[in-house]
Amino acid sequence: MRRRRAEKREIQREPKYDNLLLSKFINMIMKRGKKSVAESIVYGAIDILSEKTGNKNPVEVFEKAIDNVRPLLEVMPRRIGGATYQVPMEVDRSRGNFRAMKWIRDFARSKKGKSMKEKLADGIVEAYNKTGPAIKKREDTHKMAEANKAFSHYRW
Repeated sequence: MRRRRAEKREIQREPKYDNLLLSKFINMIMKRGKKSVAESIVYGAIDILSEKTGNKNPVEVFEKAIDNVRPLLEVMPRRIGGATYQVPMEVDRSRGNFRAMKWIRDFARSKKGKSMKEKLADGIVEAYNKTGPAIKKREDTHKMAEANKAFSHYRW
C-alpha cells in the first residue's frame, strides 16, 4: 500500500521576468547544480527569441510555446490479470507543462552545431509556430491515446 503523496515544494520566481514557468524551465535546463549557467542559457535564448519574433514580449512567446506543446492526453501502463494495457489518461496541467518543457529541452540538446542558447530559441520558436519535433511528439502522444481509447474503462 502506498503512503501519503509528497507535498509540492514552493519554487521561487526568477528575478528578471518574475515568471514561475520560466524559473521551472531554468531549473530543468540546469545540470549539476550550476544554476548561473542555466540562467545565462535561458536568458540568452529569451534574448534571441525577442529578436526572432520581432517586438513581441518574449516571455509571452515562451508561455504560448509551452502551451502549444503541452499534451492533453497520455497513455499509462496498467496491469490487469497478467496483461498490461496502455490506458489513456488526461494529463494534469503541471505534469503537461513539465512534459512540454522536457521535450523542448531534450530536442534542443539532441541538435548539433549551434550553442545551446540558439538551439533552445529555435525549439521555442518552432513550438510557438506549431512546428518542429516537440509538436510532433505531442501529436504522437495524442495518437497513441486515441488508438488505445478502447481501454479507457480501465482508468483508476
